[in-house]
Parts: sequence; C-alpha cells; structure tokens
Amino acid sequence: MPAKKKRRRASVTSPDVLERLGSDASREHLVLKLYISGMTPRSRRAIANLRELCERHLAGNYELEIIDIYQQPALAKKAQIIAAPTLIKSLPPPLRRVIGDLSDPGRTLLVLGVAPAAETKK
Repeated sequence: MPAKKKRRRASVTSPDVLERLGSDASREHLVLKLYISGMTPRSRRAIANLRELCERHLAGNYELEIIDIYQQPALAKKAQIIAAPTLIKSLPPPLRRVIGDLSDPGRTLLVLGVAPAAETKK
C-alpha cells in the first residue's frame, strides 16, 4: 500500500503571504462569529472595529453573527470560548480565532488570512 503524501498548508504568517493571496482571498465569502460579554466598552469597541474592518476589506463578502455569551452560554460552551471578545472565522477553512477588541486591523486580517483591500488615493 503506497504511503500517503502529506499535504502542506500555506500558513498566513507574513505580509508576503497575504500579497500572494491577492484579491482572490478578499473575494471569498467569510462566515464570522463574534462572541462578546454583554455591552461593555470592550465589547462595543470590538463590534465597531470588526464592522469597520469588514466594510473596508471584505466588501460585503461576509456573514457576521454577534453572540452575547451571557445571553447564550450554550453557544459559547459549544464554541469553547474562554475569553471575550473572541472572533471566529469558520468558513472558508481553516478555522481561525482572534481574541481581543480587534483594534489592530492588520493583525486581525493576517490571522483571518484575508488580503487587505487596496487603499484608494484621493
């Protein structure tokens, strides 16, 4: 029986990788879930930061669900949430998690594996 070949996955660890992803990555439809803990200032900041990031870099190619872990603890348990706010990208694979208020858009895009949108010059 022939040995199985291991598939190598490209990990998104540098801006060079994001450049190679090009515009195809930013056109994929992302499924995002943001887990927050009530409407605290940190939760509000995470929501605002994520909405701005999505509108600027994902151009409507995303689906966002905001889940309050106090109101829906079963969903938080099922997703194994240990800190809030936590953003989970479930589609396209691989699954990615970002913990915090998402105030660094470059880091958030890098972890999500999304190429930043080209900035328009005025």
